[in-house]
Amino acid sequence: MKTVGLLIAVVLCVVLGVLAARIYLRYRRDMAVARERALAGSQISETDSGPIEYASIGEGYPLLVIHGAGGGCDQGLLLAHFVSDDLRLMAPSRFGYLRTPLPADASPAAQADAYADLLDALDIREVAVVGISAGGPSALQFALRHPDRTSALVMLSAISHVDPPMDPVQTVVFNVMFRSDFVYWLLSTYFQSNLVSMFGVPGDVQSALSPIEKQWISEFLQSMHPVSFRQVGIFNDIRNQQSPRDCRLENIVAPTLVIHAVDDSLVSLSHGQH
Repeated sequence: MKTVGLLIAVVLCVVLGVLAARIYLRYRRDMAVARERALAGSQISETDSGPIEYASIGEGYPLLVIHGAGGGCDQGLLLAHFVSDDLRLMAPSRFGYLRTPLPADASPAAQADAYADLLDALDIREVAVVGISAGGPSALQFALRHPDRTSALVMLSAISHVDPPMDPVQTVVFNVMFRSDFVYWLLSTYFQSNLVSMFGVPGDVQSALSPIEKQWISEFLQSMHPVSFRQVGIFNDIRNQQSPRDCRLENIVAPTLVIHAVDDSLVSLSHGQH
């Protein structure tokens, strides 16, 4: 019996070892692709606010797309799936994301001024602005601080007010998930439904998604690889989200469209109502 038990243990160890090796090799391959993709197709503009990375596609009226947490200019360009072909999408990487460094003042107001400096460098006078999720605070600040340059504002499931600090469990989860390329890759590859639920899409909604919608969600999750290229920005967003700020929404003069899911569990409906 002992011999049989030992043999079973050896076989299990071999199987687990092979499985672990295959997972690790896939991780290495996926990260190599992700690193190459994250650094491709963008440019860096030297502005009065320092170097700012951005990507641009299309021709026509400029649309400034401000990405959410875990993003970058690459994530901003995903909006191209949903907008007209006759627009020029301008997607900067916010402070701390990809190749845009984190300055001493990385507040939403400073970020808004950096957008204006980027537009100056690109000789663009006026834009329509889309703020997505954690890109909301700096989108609001841009509309407030640069009203003459904001032709319209769209808030897409966007943050608009300060949230209370994360509880201890949330803090641990965020630190584990967003401080490790491997952990986030593991979740997005093998536990995608759980990760999507964490990002605000309930299970019953996921089950009703069309194949095209599921493909877009997969692209969105993949756009966050590698998180090590984005974690400085992610944790800056968390600090900003818990810091008081002066944001007088009644002073926004640009035509504004607010789009928000009623059952969004990541950025609650209160942000859209606010």
